[in-house]
Order: sequence, then C-alpha cells, then structure tokens
Amino acid sequence: MKKDSIVQLPDGYLNRTPVFQFILVSLLFPMWAVAASLNDILIAQFKHVFELSDFATAFVQSAFYGGYFLIALPASMIIKKKSYKFGIITGLLFYIAGCSLFYPASHMATYTMFLLAIFGIAVGLGFLETAANTYSSMIGPRKHSILRLNISQTIYPIGAISGILLGKYLVFQEGASLESRMANMSPAEAQAFGLNMLQHTLQPYKYIIFVLIAILILFIFTKFPACKPAAEDKTNTVGFKESLKYLGANSRFRKGIGAQLLYCGMQTAVWSFTIRLALDMNSGINERAASNFMVYSFICFFAGRFIANFLMARFKPAKVLFCYSILGALTLAYVAFVPNTTAIYAAIGVSLLFGPCWPTIYGNTLEVVKDKKYTETAGGFLIMSIVGGAIIPAVQGYASDLFGSMQTAFLVSMACFIYIGFYFYGEMKNHETVQRSTKSSVKLAR
Repeated sequence: MKKDSIVQLPDGYLNRTPVFQFILVSLLFPMWAVAASLNDILIAQFKHVFELSDFATAFVQSAFYGGYFLIALPASMIIKKKSYKFGIITGLLFYIAGCSLFYPASHMATYTMFLLAIFGIAVGLGFLETAANTYSSMIGPRKHSILRLNISQTIYPIGAISGILLGKYLVFQEGASLESRMANMSPAEAQAFGLNMLQHTLQPYKYIIFVLIAILILFIFTKFPACKPAAEDKTNTVGFKESLKYLGANSRFRKGIGAQLLYCGMQTAVWSFTIRLALDMNSGINERAASNFMVYSFICFFAGRFIANFLMARFKPAKVLFCYSILGALTLAYVAFVPNTTAIYAAIGVSLLFGPCWPTIYGNTLEVVKDKKYTETAGGFLIMSIVGGAIIPAVQGYASDLFGSMQTAFLVSMACFIYIGFYFYGEMKNHETVQRSTKSSVKLAR
C-alpha cells in the first residue's frame, strides 16, 4: 500500500480527504442554492401576475421544501442500500427533470403547474442534500468533519447570488414595478401582460440544465470512496424501525432536528420576503432594483461564513452560534419595529448571522449519533427538517396578511432565532459538562 493512499477506516471516515472528489461534492452546494434563491424571485413575480396574498405566495416555498420533506427519508434509505454517489446521480437527474418542467409551465401559465415544476426540482435536491451534506462530513478524517461541511457550505452563497442575478436580468424587466404597471391596465391587458411576464421565468432554468448535465457527467466518470462503516458493509441489516428507535431516544438529536427545522424556516422566510419588504417600504423602486437587496443579503451570508469559520477555529462552535443567535434576534426585532428604510438593511444584515447555522447544526447533530450505522437515516431526518422552509414562510405570510404589515411579520423569524439561541446555549452547557467530567476522570486516574 502506498504511503499517501486513501484508506477507509472502520467508522466510515477516511485517513485523508481526496481533494478532487471533495471539490466535486462541494460544487453541488451552490447548485441547490441557485434553485432556492430563484424561488425568492418567483415569489415577487407571482405575487402580482397571479394576484396572490402573501400567504399564497409562500406556497412556492411550501412546494419546494415540501418536496425535500417527502423525499429525504426515502432518499436516505436508497443511499444506505446503494451509495452516496448513486444518490447524487439520482438527485441530478430529478433536478434536470424538474427544470425541464418549466417549459410547459411557462406556456400553460397556471400557478399549480409552476408549483409542480418547483416540487420536481425539490425532489432532486432532496436526494442531493441528503447525500452531499452527509458525504461532505464523511469524506476525510473524522476530527475535521464539521470543518469540511462548513467549507462546502461556504460556496453556497455563490450559487445563491448567481440565482438572484439570473432572476434579476432574465425574469424581472426594466420599467416600473409590476404592481404599478398592472394597476392601470384593463383585465384583458393585465392578463396578456402577465402571460408575457411568465414566459421570462423559463430563461434561468435553461442555463441551469446545461450546468447540471456537465456535473452529472463528471460524477458518472469519477470514482468515489464508499465512506460507510465496515460493520454496515458486512451486514447491512439495520432496519428503519431500529434506526427510528435509536434516534428517537437521543434527546440531543431531537433538539438538533427542531433547531434545524426552525433555522431553515427562518432563513427561507427572511429571504422570501426581503424583496417584498423593499417594495413595500420604498414604492419608488421596481422588482429588478429590489432584487439588489437579495444580492447584498447573500454577500453578507458569504462573508458571515468566513467570519464564523475564523471564530469557530478559536472558540467552541456552540458559543459562537449562541452569540450569533442573540444578535440575530435583536436585528430581526429592528426589522419588525423600526418604521423606515433602515429596516431593509437590517433584513440584509441578518444574513451575516445565518452563515454558520445550517452546517454547524447539521454537523453537530450528526456527531451526536455515536453509532455510525445509523448515519444515513440520521442525515435523512436532518434533511427532512428542511420542511421548516415550507412552514415558517407560510406562517410569516399569514402574519403579514393578518396584521396588514410585511414588516411586523418578521417577528415570526425573530421567534425562530430565539429558539435557536436556546438550542446552542444548551449545547454550550453540554460541552462544558463533558469537559468537566473529562478533567475529573483524568484527576482520578492520576
């Protein structure tokens, strides 16, 4: 055996990280970010074209994250039986199929057909995220598992910014806002104008399909390590009920699922309604100009990841995220209560604090699953928690309709950040207890 060869250890981790394969897996992260950020564009576009309430516009996210929820567990079971590579290839094929559905959707011009296309994309992304998030944490030494996932997640904002720019220049058009233009039209003119606007929604997905095909070819022809525990490779007898019983008895795992659900919902809600908040608070801008605020949000998100990686290399991740949660809740309170356009910039700034949440909660929750034969199922449940993105935006949209204020509705997201703060406070205390116990054991041994 060569000295520098990659060896899979009994727990499924590797002695070192295969760089090319890790880069390929990491490239998947911006690809699902593109789809997610395009939803924010579609919400603003559909609001006036289909004459929807804020609650109804949130169905875009419900279809998207509902697809994740339904497919994550079946995907984890398929990955368990097959491989992470098989799950990724399956996800890419479904993603391509979902994007292709925008061809008939843009011509049929019904809200339901668009939701079906978005759901199809989500099925593919459910496979991709279930495989790639766990695989990124496994494809290398165990001690660097959370760091690897954070590195992969660091390039997520590149995809998110790309999605917003595709929407800005290919979906949104120059001129006054859709609401202003359609207000002066007759019903027949408004319908014809709306149909024309819906044709533009197809354009970004054409480009995405070509990129996905290129990535698919690379995955098909690249060899990847299995990264599965040796015991699992031999027996493969762990059933779903056994996995469910094991994971359900783990209180830290349950709390992690709750934190991930609320985080995903909060992030999705804030990003879904930032453009709408900007349009509500500044009637002098149109959708294309308002989309710039989402670009700024993702730049903040990108910067937040680097800042968090720097801080978490020096302090306990739970302590860093606890401080982030306090600042995030205060920032969202500012968004909800300050009655001027600085609230928009606060909504942008809170993305700086979102950066490390998802990979840290994911990696931390996966790490509390000590018996690695349950890893794939645990990863599936964590991806299922993305269903928060289907629930919280709908709740925030309903709050906006109820209070007649998009701004006040941001209190829903603030409440989510408060819970996340409690979760990380508990994890921080748990780590301190473990450290004290370890020190006591060392003293007794002496």
